[in-house]
Amino acid sequence: MTMKNSMANQRGAWASARCHVFGSAAQEISSLLSVRPLKRRERRAPFPPNEVRSILRFGLILAAGFFCGVAAAQFSTPGSEGGFDIRRDATVTAVEQVMPCVVNIATKNLVEVRDPFQEFYRQFSGQHSTDTPFSLGSGVVIDEAGYLLTNDHVVRRADKIAVKFANGPDIYEATVVASDAKSDVALLKLIARPGEKFHAIKLAHEDDLLLGETVLALGNPFGLGGSVTRGILSSKSRSRPKENAKLDVWNWLQTDAPINMGNSGGPLVNLRGELIGLNVAVVNEVEGQPAQGIGFAIPIKQVLAGLSEITVETVKAFWFGAKVKAGSSPLVVTTVQPESPAERAGLKAGDAILLLNGKALKSFIDLADALATDAGAKERLTIQRGLERRELTVQLVPEKNVFNAEMIRRKLGLNLERVAEGFTISAVETNSPAGTAGLQSGMLVKQVDDQPPPPDLTALAKLIYAEKNGEPVRLDVAAWQRNGTFNVLRQGSVELSPR
Repeated sequence: MTMKNSMANQRGAWASARCHVFGSAAQEISSLLSVRPLKRRERRAPFPPNEVRSILRFGLILAAGFFCGVAAAQFSTPGSEGGFDIRRDATVTAVEQVMPCVVNIATKNLVEVRDPFQEFYRQFSGQHSTDTPFSLGSGVVIDEAGYLLTNDHVVRRADKIAVKFANGPDIYEATVVASDAKSDVALLKLIARPGEKFHAIKLAHEDDLLLGETVLALGNPFGLGGSVTRGILSSKSRSRPKENAKLDVWNWLQTDAPINMGNSGGPLVNLRGELIGLNVAVVNEVEGQPAQGIGFAIPIKQVLAGLSEITVETVKAFWFGAKVKAGSSPLVVTTVQPESPAERAGLKAGDAILLLNGKALKSFIDLADALATDAGAKERLTIQRGLERRELTVQLVPEKNVFNAEMIRRKLGLNLERVAEGFTISAVETNSPAGTAGLQSGMLVKQVDDQPPPPDLTALAKLIYAEKNGEPVRLDVAAWQRNGTFNVLRQGSVELSPR
């Protein structure tokens, strides 16, 4: 049967149903109206059973007609034949729900950085920043206050970030709230008008994934409008390729939904319109052989884990010293750092934070915003510990008062100065971890823990402080050495165990 005949039959069925409903209603009304009028002084008897049944049937018929009309209206769109639009399926509904949350991320100038994964992203991701210096990638809004997610590698080289939505001409400036190169997750905040709210995507539950389910990859490449591709969830766990290595670390989602150029950082969603991952890479070639349909996304579970590591701990350059599980409600404390304001306040891992200064907290973003409102002042935390509810007082301290050059010297035994290429060693203490490893003044630190050097001494001190007890800090260093009549640049790596 052709589509035309099918639609005709469908319209006929609707017409038949409507005629039946309203024809039956007309008959019932006619029978009710035919009841003879009462004579004077005639006493009315109770409704005979047949009249009661007629009234009940009439009511049911009207109710059925009403609900049929509601059902028909749900499937009708302007211009659709017979009130039913066969194109409007779960995919279209999900796209309409998510697209207002999708943004393009761009910059006017690129900052040159030494990135060991730069070639990886040039080969495997849909993002070639050196070829498109203004449009860096995509992102997705996760909170109506203007917080959005993207990849760390999308914004790492941007000196000033501009954000544009697919459904509007406005361009917003954004700042990086926190980012983490290891998880490749960055949290940005739009600089918006007072009280302005944005569409925010819903987050899927961490492990709510079905192998083979339909997924959609969305983005806003180059700021020209939203793009959508569809595929299936090919694998719930794949490995991320390291530089010059096979797929052997970091579980990622795999999909055959094409991840277009410029879609890095955009959302991968299910048919409920929920965020299940961040688009990050697409494999075009494996061991010299062309590859198609191998796209990767960071699972929402890893996204939330990355956010838990990089948010709340520090708020507006003030140190709080506790991490909470992103996406949980109530907010559960996962880690409390030694000698931090959170530890001095009595906060412990496992505590549930209920209120801050008497205000309920819906998310980790609410907690960060509330702490930032009056950072440095004493603030009241209401927590739940087991069956007991407690009140704690916490006071944040400026992070530069703690994480600075003095902490680095105390931990590693060397003085550093930030330069364009990394950090220059200006002094080394004898019998310190740096002195024992053979480091000398004049050497250049080019990488820290196999990552590009942090932007300043405060960030480096925080990285060193975060190392677990007994875990060394790996430094990649370079130094010029005299070899006859030539100066030779020698490079190597050392591991230092913080004191």
